[in-house]
Amino acid sequence: MFEQGMMPCFDLEGKIILDEKHRVSRSPDGNGGLYRALRDRKILADMTRRGVKYLHAHSVDNILVKVADPIFIGFCVQRKADCGAKVVEKTVPSEPLGVVCSVNGAYQVVEYSEVTLETASRQRDDGRLTFHAGNICNHFFTSDFLMNVANDFENQMKLHVANKKIPFVNSLGERNVPKEPNGIKIEKFIFDVFLFTKNLVLWEVPREEEFSAIKNAEGSSKDTQSTAKAALSNLHRSYVTKAGGELIGDGVVEVSPMLSYAGEGLEQIVSGRKFQTPVLLSEPDEVPQKNGFH
Repeated sequence: MFEQGMMPCFDLEGKIILDEKHRVSRSPDGNGGLYRALRDRKILADMTRRGVKYLHAHSVDNILVKVADPIFIGFCVQRKADCGAKVVEKTVPSEPLGVVCSVNGAYQVVEYSEVTLETASRQRDDGRLTFHAGNICNHFFTSDFLMNVANDFENQMKLHVANKKIPFVNSLGERNVPKEPNGIKIEKFIFDVFLFTKNLVLWEVPREEEFSAIKNAEGSSKDTQSTAKAALSNLHRSYVTKAGGELIGDGVVEVSPMLSYAGEGLEQIVSGRKFQTPVLLSEPDEVPQKNGFH
């Protein structure tokens, strides 16, 4: 574990905001601050010392992420990629996902807020969206590439502006908490290093198997704790049924990652058996198995 960097906050006229009379207001420098932090916190040096060659980075809000996916990593290594990204197909132009595309001959992620609805709605001959590679913040890197970025390209990364409600000290020295956006925070994005890759690989994955984000509070129509829980349960249901098990009822189904990473190896445990939901299939020695195996 290591800390990311911080950057000062500014008001809408470009002046630095004070959080207290004696302290400048600062905010985290975005997930793109990873590269500077890896260098400054000596993590890259530690990787070099230990011989680490490949890394997997992912956002924390995707409940279906396959951590260190061996197939994805193996494909990137086989293709000699220095950087890789998983994407899902965007089927609705207005979906708030950035897209990976080529801009003036260089690959980058264009945020959904930076694309007009007319452009986002363009279609190919087969009916798919022209810009359909939705970015889900799931990346492969070589340690050599990270070293190059941190030492040679980090200071060339874009700075993104976000309008936020930022507490401030007024002219009387009093701290105020605004009800409306009153300033800007500066961020860097992890995917902005695509511009510096020599070999970028994209891997399109089924949304129902690998992407269900938690971004909104309960009561919203999507991307909540409940929708993520349902997505995980549905995926694990498919694991059990594909392995020959039968599920009774509409309750939650969960397969522990200590038992199966992605549905493999479940046949000898669930084939021909019925399970009353809700059900948790946990570690092998805790699951009654057929043929006397425990």
